[in-house]
Amino acid sequence: MISREPTIERLAVAKALLLTPFGLDETHLAQALGEIRAHRVDEADLYFQYTRSEGWSLEEGIVKTGSFSIDQGVGVRAVSGEKTAFAYSDDISLSSLLDAARTVRTISAAAQKGRAKVAVRNVAKARSLYPGVDPIASLDSATKVALLGKVERLARAKDPRVAQVMAGLASEYDVVLVARADGTLAADVRPLVRLSVTVIAEQKGRREVGSSGGGGRFGLAYFDDAQIEKYVDQAVHAALTNLEARPAPAGEMTVVLGPGWPGILLHEAIGHGLEGDFNRKGSSAFAGRVGQRVAAKGVTVLDDGTIAQRRGSLNVDDEGNASQRNVLIEDGILKGYIQDTMNARLMGVAPTGNARRESYANVPMPRMTNTYMLGGDKDPQEIVKSIKKGLYATNFGGGQVDITSGKFVFSASEAYWVENGKILYPVKGATIVGNGPDALTRVSLIGNDMQLDSGVGTCGKEGQSVPVGVGQPTLRIDGLTVGGTA
Repeated sequence: MISREPTIERLAVAKALLLTPFGLDETHLAQALGEIRAHRVDEADLYFQYTRSEGWSLEEGIVKTGSFSIDQGVGVRAVSGEKTAFAYSDDISLSSLLDAARTVRTISAAAQKGRAKVAVRNVAKARSLYPGVDPIASLDSATKVALLGKVERLARAKDPRVAQVMAGLASEYDVVLVARADGTLAADVRPLVRLSVTVIAEQKGRREVGSSGGGGRFGLAYFDDAQIEKYVDQAVHAALTNLEARPAPAGEMTVVLGPGWPGILLHEAIGHGLEGDFNRKGSSAFAGRVGQRVAAKGVTVLDDGTIAQRRGSLNVDDEGNASQRNVLIEDGILKGYIQDTMNARLMGVAPTGNARRESYANVPMPRMTNTYMLGGDKDPQEIVKSIKKGLYATNFGGGQVDITSGKFVFSASEAYWVENGKILYPVKGATIVGNGPDALTRVSLIGNDMQLDSGVGTCGKEGQSVPVGVGQPTLRIDGLTVGGTA
């Protein structure tokens, strides 16, 4: 059997799903883009998408819900200066394409003299970071239900205090095709799976919650017995730990953040502030600070969409640009922002492969992929032992951040009180309050244990949600404010 180069293979899959069934080919895409280019625009693109999704959930020992959906459509966009005109349709046809093209080109009233030039076809360079599999088809329905049942049995067998178990299994097969007015043609086939486990433990009338899970861009076979048991162990441990938790002290103190998922604080408090649109408009606390020190020495922050099989990774972004490994902060110095095409053009820099959209019904904007801090040279245990009085937070729930000021508030879902280097007891109700740019300057110790999260992150921005990854090593941050219940 002769196999095709992955980029060409993905393009063939996208055409077979998104063009051929509707009587379309590349000449029709060029025709629609030509309609837009009949007016003066800086950029124009067509974004076709086919998404098949499936979800199963278990509660009270039974699979209560199962869902399956198929969505497909096309978004048509024209950009002139800072203005964007956008139209979309779930009807993929030549007439819909041309109608949308004529609608969005009105963003620029000035007509081109003569006919618009036809751009030369250019298949975009792309990565090959994950298999082009359909994860929904990687296991049959009975096996998926049995997998959730296994989660239930394992969790209840761990401890008699486990009162309730909830589990969810989600799979998605996403195919996109991007055609741009400059002749660029790009496609991606994006699998995505996630297993989530939530445990409620009860003791003496007190109930507490623990959760875990993970996933990425691969098939459901990833969730073997060892992986399932790992998630169950983590969820049960968190719930039982919280049963013993005492009210959290409050005040200004040293805070040590554990590795991996606590990088969500980095994502929210710093990552959003490094997105190009906020900085172009001057609304970010990091605006105009490229080349300046914005963090303590040793702090290096990256956004990397090129990590194989990670939840936040992309072969190409949603404008057809290859994903990249972008160094945002290096040894404390701000190096740049993450960009889509429009904001990069307006700021006079190159796109960074970070244009993302929730679906064909949304416009792209600069978004994070996998955002993390590189590790340092300190032993994580020594970092915890360095705390005289303070908080050691190993897991986080929700949080909020103000992009303009950089102020953030985060709730710790698993944390411990430490005195004289010894972990004394778990605490409940701890919230960490601070300012993103200021917190970066207070990093005093960086562990050598950088970890990425297990593959559970979803990021929201302006009403759009996209899958992302986060990560960091163990970090000591001095002088953070902790709001508690004690």
